Amino acid sequence: MKAIRVRAFGGPDVLQLSTIPDPIPGPGQVLVRLGAAGVNPVETYIRSGQYARLPELPYTPGSDGAGLIAALGDGVTGLRAGQRVWVNGSVTGTYAEAALCDAASVHPLPDRVSFAQGAALGVPYPTAYRALVQRGGARPGETVLIHGATGGTGLAAVQLARMLGLRVQATGGTEAGRQLLTAQGAEAFDHASPTLVDDVLKATGGGVNLIVEMLANANLARDLTMLARGGRIAVVGSRGPVEINPRDAMAREADIRGVMSFNATKEQLAEACAAIHAGLASGALAPIIAEEIALVEAPRAHAAVMAPGHSGKIVLTCADL
Repeated sequence: MKAIRVRAFGGPDVLQLSTIPDPIPGPGQVLVRLGAAGVNPVETYIRSGQYARLPELPYTPGSDGAGLIAALGDGVTGLRAGQRVWVNGSVTGTYAEAALCDAASVHPLPDRVSFAQGAALGVPYPTAYRALVQRGGARPGETVLIHGATGGTGLAAVQLARMLGLRVQATGGTEAGRQLLTAQGAEAFDHASPTLVDDVLKATGGGVNLIVEMLANANLARDLTMLARGGRIAVVGSRGPVEINPRDAMAREADIRGVMSFNATKEQLAEACAAIHAGLASGALAPIIAEEIALVEAPRAHAAVMAPGHSGKIVLTCADL
């Protein structure tokens, strides 16, 4: 099969298309032939060697994908060969025509959801659910501001928040991005506007209950001034340090809560996936795809996922299903 292999940490050019043997599922494992694989910013950090947890070389990147079950290992129940599935974890990596996965990481994919959309689920949607519910403590009727909402995780948070009964506000850096957020049911704001704080406070009558923050190093200090009393900030992403005024947190008795999906327990991950399955089945959740890029062009996909301005999820097209 064709797969992307990384033999040395470095720039996008280390992503090399190779031919390797098809993996064989062992007990409790599933072999999935992939129609598409999701591309996430964390994979660029790992590829560059700038991440706390690095795989042994060589390796195939990726944990997200969607396709058809090709084979089942001993002891796997509840799944069948030929079934449409999405995956949120892989033993062998998903930048490939096929991937070996633990059975617990393989989930049914409704017919209404394309393989590209299924590949957009694995990291963004559980992360968004964890930020909103498990770490953010969101409750129906509250107001959430999703700061930097036009990427894969941001749009997942918008859709999940709407499904959970929250009033959703969201920021985007382009007019096209803000139009997309409006179409998704959010009140859209320009995150570069000098009047953003005043605009949010005016719209909410005193501040938001929860902020889901994608770029804390740029926004955290300002976020604190947009919270209502008892408000929370769930930090999903940051690319550096930031200076804040603790008095802004003190005055609001605010919480700043870190979010890291790798810290989720099996029970928490199962909870998130159950909510995602319900949303897919009802149509409340429908991933937005920014671009589908051929597997051989994985270096370009890594550049695209880190570029500002795209709206939606970058995915790789893998096997022809």
